[in-house]
Amino acid sequence: MTAPVLVMVTRGSADPSVAQVAHELRQGLRRLRPEIQTHCAFVDQNPPSLSQILDQVIADGVGEVALVPMQLTHAVEGSLPMEELMAKAHARFPSLRLTLSRPLGPELSLLTILDQRLRTALSQARCLELDGLVLSSACAGDVRGTSLLARRARQWSTHHRLPCLTAVADDGGPSVAQAIMGLRAQGRRHIAVGSFFLAADDAYHTQSDLAYRYGAVAVSEPIGAAREVIDLVLARYAFAAMDLLDFGFADSDDEAPPVPHLSVVSA
Repeated sequence: MTAPVLVMVTRGSADPSVAQVAHELRQGLRRLRPEIQTHCAFVDQNPPSLSQILDQVIADGVGEVALVPMQLTHAVEGSLPMEELMAKAHARFPSLRLTLSRPLGPELSLLTILDQRLRTALSQARCLELDGLVLSSACAGDVRGTSLLARRARQWSTHHRLPCLTAVADDGGPSVAQAIMGLRAQGRRHIAVGSFFLAADDAYHTQSDLAYRYGAVAVSEPIGAAREVIDLVLARYAFAAMDLLDFGFADSDDEAPPVPHLSVVSA
């Protein structure tokens, strides 16, 4: 039995590093699980699109595909573009069995990688003092994702014994500038920004530039193609692929009713 094709779905960017991270993740998945056919599709800006990938999958004679949204801020439901992509894919490729996994989400393992990235940024900037943190992400995400992001900020704050505020690149919450000003209002002067981004997309660059403009001492690189990300992709894929399994349970409506049995009870 052939395993369903794994397709990571992510946003593109004019920055070539975004496509490079996707390529590195794909290579990492292939090394770890060579029996799984793996692809990466971009929602915008970069090829290949999801339709192009699905055309290729059909040409290869594969009939089952599991899509994994590479969103770090959504924990349960993907954003609207993912729902639209699924609807279009079902309409255009009715013969394909498609399933959509949960997004990667703000898992605790990713906070560990973010912390490592920020330590590297602080070392490169030769920062000797730090008294405030900002956890920066692309957007607030779904309800569960927002809650988990707030929890990750509290966990990060507790770990370093420093105040930590969250910031988003869209209008769903405070910007990185507002977060930095909020910490300055508390008397904090040496503030670093941890970037909860998968790759250096447009939103990352916007947040990074804004952070430095408002006096951040360091801004971390994105999480990138870390092993923890690969493990998360595989976990989401495995769970979603279960929906494609046919367990072969027969319909029991036509089964004959059980024949009653008499038992003898001794006096």
